Amino acid sequence: MRRHILTGTPGAGKTTVLRALAARGHRTVAEAATDVIAREQARGVPEPWTAPDFIAHVTAEQRARQEAADAPGPCFFDRSPVCTHALATYLGHPVPPALTAELTRLSTPPGLYEPYVFLLRPLGFVEPTAARRISYEDALAFEKVHEESYRRFGFRLVEIPAASVEERVDRILASVGAGED
Repeated sequence: MRRHILTGTPGAGKTTVLRALAARGHRTVAEAATDVIAREQARGVPEPWTAPDFIAHVTAEQRARQEAADAPGPCFFDRSPVCTHALATYLGHPVPPALTAELTRLSTPPGLYEPYVFLLRPLGFVEPTAARRISYEDALAFEKVHEESYRRFGFRLVEIPAASVEERVDRILASVGAGED
């Protein structure tokens, strides 16, 4: 199975690009943190990312999604455990043992993901949501933490510049050699 990671700062268009990949018939896996936040907010927790076990919950959700996606053929993931590492670093949370185990698992050859990651560059703004309460300036700082985390864990960054959704999808598919089937 070829697992491809899309990453970038909040508001870079990852979810939109992932949906466009799905619309073209490619298997995709949605980001975990947003769903963990939504689930906790529905339970009455206004800022779940401040909880000490937040990173562990995101890690568990990512692992479950990765395991559910195991099937032959390429798959595109909206974020990975390396993004969760960047999130822990950015928020000042310790890296829990479960995340350390996932980072080891994905770094052990042959690795869980392709050795490169698609870094979607910012679109020039951040649309606030219940889960996304970050300024554009802070989002740019968070992007740098993502870059550092991916490099730390041995990934090569493939930059996808701001462009139309279709142009971004075409660029990603050309990079993986997966044109329209």
